[in-house]
Amino acid sequence: MRRSEVDLDAAIGYVVAHGDEVDRARLAYLRTGARPDPAVLEIVESGQVKDAGWPGREGEQVPSVDATCFRFAELDDLGALGRPAARQAMDWLAVTQRPDGTWEEDPALADSAPPWARPGDPEARLYLTANAAFWLSAGGLEARSGGPLDTRVGGAYAGVVANAARALADSLAEDGTWPSYLVTGWLGAAVLFGQGRYGESVRMRLVLRRRLDDIPPSGLAWAAAALRRLGVPADDPFIVAARQRLAETQRSDGSWPSEDGDAFVVHTTLTAIRACR
Repeated sequence: MRRSEVDLDAAIGYVVAHGDEVDRARLAYLRTGARPDPAVLEIVESGQVKDAGWPGREGEQVPSVDATCFRFAELDDLGALGRPAARQAMDWLAVTQRPDGTWEEDPALADSAPPWARPGDPEARLYLTANAAFWLSAGGLEARSGGPLDTRVGGAYAGVVANAARALADSLAEDGTWPSYLVTGWLGAAVLFGQGRYGESVRMRLVLRRRLDDIPPSGLAWAAAALRRLGVPADDPFIVAARQRLAETQRSDGSWPSEDGDAFVVHTTLTAIRACR
């Protein structure tokens, strides 16, 4: 018999048993709001490029939009988006936005960037735009920038996010589809909802609902967590369906598989906990 609800106790137990020091600190913050040990924050914030974000590989000195956004996800689970490291990275993202409202990886990363973030690829450009705008939305109210950014409405990055939302909305076809990966859909729908562009956000969420079977468990966890993070109601049909599918695909040990391999199973399980708590 398939589960009707996610077994959060089993998921928590999996992270406790299989996670590292950072994973367990993320779990503690998600469960109780417990502030992490400074040593944990130093681990997550390490490797940052001066006055910018984080590189995709250890030791590189060219910051990556994609890698920086992944680091934000860890920092958010530690309640650390308002710390100086995250603020510096957000400022860097904000001032590297392209004139058309999009983001793209530095051309120097052409040979090392993963396929989904390759410089010059229009699908990658739209994905990075949705991802960067999502984290500037999430962190903008906490961050206080000293850079040339719009601080009038909606936090430090209001104007930057508005430009990105316009680019995302302009990319939509009449049927609500977008010329990029599925992940771009849930990040973009969250950004548009946060900007009050509810009609466009609904159109994207309807597409995601129709394509539910195409989204793996790790994606469903990310999608539900991202949409909830920017205020989409818990009773939204896509979120309800995503949570139901997460209940059905949870493994007997409490975890969920990751499309990125076994090294990311704990991260996926933490994301599912965030999505279903």
